[in-house]
Amino acid sequence: MAISEMPSPENLPAAEDAPPVPDPPPAPLPPRRGPVKALLVSLRPKQWVKNLLLFAGLLFTLDQDHTARQFADVGLAFVLFSALSSVVYLINDLADRESDRRHPKKRRRPIASGELSPALALSAAAVLGVVGLTGSFLLGAKFGTIALLYFVVTLGYTFRFKHIVILDVLVLAAGFVFRAVAGAFVINVGISPWLILCTLMLALFLGLSKRRAELISVQLSGIPGTRRILEEYSPALLDQMIVIVTSVSLMSYSLYTVNSPTALTHHYLMLTIPFVIYGIFRYLYLMHRHSLGESPDAVLVEDKPMLINVLLWGLTTALIVTHTIDRVFPR
Repeated sequence: MAISEMPSPENLPAAEDAPPVPDPPPAPLPPRRGPVKALLVSLRPKQWVKNLLLFAGLLFTLDQDHTARQFADVGLAFVLFSALSSVVYLINDLADRESDRRHPKKRRRPIASGELSPALALSAAAVLGVVGLTGSFLLGAKFGTIALLYFVVTLGYTFRFKHIVILDVLVLAAGFVFRAVAGAFVINVGISPWLILCTLMLALFLGLSKRRAELISVQLSGIPGTRRILEEYSPALLDQMIVIVTSVSLMSYSLYTVNSPTALTHHYLMLTIPFVIYGIFRYLYLMHRHSLGESPDAVLVEDKPMLINVLLWGLTTALIVTHTIDRVFPR
C-alpha cells in the first residue's frame, strides 16, 4: 500500500472500540478463624521464646547443686511470664486495633480483623493476669516483685513509652533484663552484672533492628500513620545505633567469657564466642538481605541456621559450665 493510502490517525479505531481488559480476580481472603483459635493467636505463643531468658541463670550455674524443685520452679516461672506477656499482647492489640487495621501485616491480627471480640480479649487478659501475678508471688516474694515490675513497665510501654523516641527501645530492652533477673531470683543465685550488661546490649540490638525493619516495611507499603514513633527515626540513624550496640554486645560477651568470675573457673567459656558472633551477623544478614527483623522470635524459631546456632551455643555452654569439657581436655 502506498504511503498516501495509509490510514491517518483520525481514521484509526478508537481506543474505546478495543475489547475491555478484564479486572484481575481479587486475592482470596484468608479463612476466618474461630474465637478459640483467634484467642490463641492473640496470645502470641511464638513470642514466648523470649521468656527462655529465664533459664540463663540456671544455665550459667549448672555446676552448682540445684535441686529438682529448682529446675521445676524455672519451668513454672517460664509459664507465668508467658501468661503475663500474653496479657500485655492482648491489651496492646486492643489499644492499637485502629492503627493495626491500616498496617499491611498487623491488620491480620485477630482483634484488628474482628475475629476476636474486645470483650473476650479483655476477659482472657483479666484471668491470665490474676493467675500470672498470683502464681508469681506464690513462687517467691522476690520473683513476684520482679514479675509485677515487668508487668507494670510493659503496660507502661503499651500506653506511653512506645510513643517516646529512644525511650521506647530502652523500655523494650528492660523487659529482657527483667526476665534474666527473674530467672536468677527464682533459684536464689547471685545476679551477675555481666548477665545484666550482656542481656541489655543484646536486647537493644534486637529492639533497634525491630524498629528498622518496621520502618522499612511502612516505607515500602506507602501507608503513613500506622506507627507515629517511626517518623522520629530514619534508617541511617537506626543503622548507626545498631552498629554501636553490636560492637558493645560482642565486646561485653567476649570480656565476660575471659575476664569475669565465671570465666575464672570455666576456662573454656571463650569457645562460645564464635556462636555469638555468627548469631549477630546472621541476624544482620537476614535483616538487610531478606527484610526480616520485625519479629525477632520468628527469626529465631523459623530460620534453621539461627536455631541450630542457638542450640549449639546452649549445649556448648552447658558442657563448659558443668566442667565436662575440662574432664575431656584438662588444662
